[in-house]
Parts: sequence; structure tokens; C-alpha cells
Amino acid sequence: MRPVNLIPAEERPGGRKPLRAGPLAYVVVGTLAAAVIAITALVVTNDKVADRKAEVATLESENASIEAEVKALASYTQFATVREQRLATITELANSRFDWERVLAELSLVLPADVQLTSLTGTAAPGVGVAGGSGIGIRGQIAGPALEMVGCASGQGAVAGFVEAVEDIDGVTRVGLPSSTLGDTGASAETTSPCGGTGRTAQFQMVAGFDAAPVPPTGGGEAVAPEATTEAAPEAESSTETTSSETPSGESEEAGPS
Repeated sequence: MRPVNLIPAEERPGGRKPLRAGPLAYVVVGTLAAAVIAITALVVTNDKVADRKAEVATLESENASIEAEVKALASYTQFATVREQRLATITELANSRFDWERVLAELSLVLPADVQLTSLTGTAAPGVGVAGGSGIGIRGQIAGPALEMVGCASGQGAVAGFVEAVEDIDGVTRVGLPSSTLGDTGASAETTSPCGGTGRTAQFQMVAGFDAAPVPPTGGGEAVAPEATTEAAPEAESSTETTSSETPSGESEEAGPS
């Protein structure tokens, strides 16, 4: 016969006793472990948030400090900008300045003895108003500086010679002669003629242009050459315009350089 051990298994000495708790113990342990992990993650997250908040506060403080410095230096920035703008304006004005003194000096040297100027106006751009100016129409065709001259000469030959002399002034690019009228200035005409004297006298209007000269930055402004009975003129190389005038007998006579 086969022997049979009648002692219950849990009472037997030596052998392993079976677990009595079941799966509940594992559930409790797993829950505790998850709670520990969650608490750890929460603590770490809170620490990171606190660090980020501290960093944001530091950056905001630095930004406020920088903005205060910028406001304190704003006046210097504005001053530098104004300085640059004024320097650019002054440079532009200096570059566009026209040397009227030299032109008038040259005109005085080339003005013939038999030519008399009764009106002399210099403007830096067309459309510039000058009190007492001659207002010769062809002045508007010249974009740069120009001289407007009104005067008398001993004859049309003298007018033509004066045109050639004006062309020799440094900077003159063209000379226009819109009118040159030859008339008698006898005893009866002496009182009305602006030239005075007696004999046949040519009264002329002349414009000398300086197209190569820089135009001032402001379209209407300055241009100032005195109105005088002596001198004034513009600059080199030129082309001339001629016009015809009538003699007292009604014949046409051409004025201008040959």
C-alpha cells in the first residue's frame, strides 16, 4: 500500500506555506508606487515653474532697467538725427550755391563802353520773384541760374558784340536775345528814351543762362543778383538767339552775333 500523509499541508513542517493575501496586496503596492511617482513629478514640475517665474521676474526687471536707459538717452539720439539732417541740408545748399560775385565781376570786365545796362536781374531758378526785375519771358526756359539784362547800345553791331562777350563768361551755356529794337533818340525822344543821348540807339533785352550749374534744392527761393546799371552775368559756352527789330523807316534789321 502506498503511505498517505494525513497532516494538512499548512501544518506540515518544512514545506512552503501558500500565500493567504491574494492579489489585493499587489494592487495596494502598485497604487502606492503610482502615488509616489505622481507626487515626485508634481514636486519637480512645481520647482520648474518656480524657477521659470523667477527667471521671468529677473528678465522683466532687466527690461525695465534697459527701457529706462533708452529713455534717458533718447534726447541724444534725437539730437544726432537732427544734426545729420541739418548737415545734409547745409551740404546740399553749399553744393548748389551759385557764385554770383564771380559772374558779376566777369560781366563788368566784358561790358563794352558803348553798351549801357538799365536793368540787371539774377535768379537761381525760374519763377523766383525779384522786386523790380525785368521779367523777360524766355527766362522760364532755363532751369538753372540766369541773368536778365535790359539796356541800350550804340547800334545793333554793339548789341551783337555784347552777346559774344557774354558768351565768353565762364559757365554761360546759352544767350537769348528776345528783342533788340533800333530807334532814333533825337531831341524829341531824349525825354522818353531810357538810354538818353542822341542818334540811333538799340534797346535790347538779353538772357544769359547757366544750365550746367546745380539747381538749388528748394524750387523757389533765393537767387539774388542786384538790380543795377553796371554789372552782372553768368558762365561759359553758349548758344545765342537773334531777333529782328524795325528801323524807323520800317525796314527789318537783325540783331545778334554773326
